[in-house]
Amino acid sequence: MPAGRPLLGARTRVAGIIGEPVHHSLSPLLHNAAYRALGLDWAYVAFPVAPGRAAAAVEAMRALGLAGLSVTMPHKAAVLPVLDRLSGTAQRLGSVNTISRHGADLVGDSTDGAGLIDALRQDHGWEGAGQHCVVLGTGGAARAVAYALGQVGAATVGVVGRSADAAVECAALAGSSGVVVGIEAVEESDVIIDATPAGMPGRAALPFDLDPSRFGPGQLVVDLVYAPSRTPLLAAAAERGAATANGVGMLLHQAARQIAIWTGQPAPLREMAEALDDHISGANYTEAKEP
Repeated sequence: MPAGRPLLGARTRVAGIIGEPVHHSLSPLLHNAAYRALGLDWAYVAFPVAPGRAAAAVEAMRALGLAGLSVTMPHKAAVLPVLDRLSGTAQRLGSVNTISRHGADLVGDSTDGAGLIDALRQDHGWEGAGQHCVVLGTGGAARAVAYALGQVGAATVGVVGRSADAAVECAALAGSSGVVVGIEAVEESDVIIDATPAGMPGRAALPFDLDPSRFGPGQLVVDLVYAPSRTPLLAAAAERGAATANGVGMLLHQAARQIAIWTGQPAPLREMAEALDDHISGANYTEAKEP
């Protein structure tokens, strides 16, 4: 056991994730690797919480003194009414992936979109301002990404969706830069972010019947799926000279932001990334994205 990391005991602080299903979550791996590296007497566990029981889980957080909760499907919106306060991001998105203690209050936030921006900055030197972006999909991940792109000053944030109403709502989260577009907008974009399940086992290989010939050099194509690490979308983009990134970076950095919020210490990204790489390289996933 690393120096400075005590055995779990009566003073151990407990955090966790609520969702259903939650058995596939990589959040315990990431958080516990961080706590070990920081020498903290903390532990992070997965709590399966059935649909309709989100409010009870939040009240359990109060009663048990849990240090923090990550929130995944289907509870990201259901927890809102029982929290004391929301961050501006959570208010705008209408969803929460992080619950923190601020004094006696439980405060909801969302680190997903900002986590993606952190990953692109670190791995690709990408800042976003003035860039033309396209988001594929309109679900929770797509909404978080559209909002984050608007916040960093993207010139345009085009949203491709099957439902016109959902696409309009998603694009609005990007502010004045948001617009509903067709799949052909991919060709003229600097960055394309796929927030659909395409490429996962049993799903379509490419989203929205995308023609890979629309990709080319100078573009960055991001797939929020992280296993397989090279989806058909990323393979097609790379073959045509585009830079690519999968969802590992977003997964890592959204967790890093949670750790910093809860512990008050910068997350140890190197140790977290090593634990994640070791696990993914030896795992056979049936689930490939944490929504």
